[in-house]
Amino acid sequence: MINTNCIFCKIAEGEIPSKTIYEDEKFRVILDLGPATKGHALILPKQHYANIFEIPEKEVGEAFILAKKIAGIIKEKLNCDGFNIIQNNEKTAGQTVFHFHIHLIPRYFDDGQKINWQSQDVMQEELEEVKAQIIN
Repeated sequence: MINTNCIFCKIAEGEIPSKTIYEDEKFRVILDLGPATKGHALILPKQHYANIFEIPEKEVGEAFILAKKIAGIIKEKLNCDGFNIIQNNEKTAGQTVFHFHIHLIPRYFDDGQKINWQSQDVMQEELEEVKAQIIN
């Protein structure tokens, strides 16, 4: 299904021009118009899914297999020093366009990006509680 109000659906379907670096029947991979670094790309499914909770397992698996393939090509062609593969879900987690997508961000020494998090101090008992909540 396509969401006619979704900008990523329009890009994935070719209604809006993009800097496409790969396309098949299920996905379009484009260069991000506001890149974090040189070569920052987005993997867009052609079907509309708001986030990882909506996309079928088979397609999310295919998306991440494609992420590995395209990241390898970008790393080889742009000679980057590392790579972030990021997928945000929901506003609190940084999702700004509510169409499932994967960020492929080449990393270069001294590129100025800070894609990290602050580790929290946690007691073993708290980890046990969280573990119990998740598995029970």
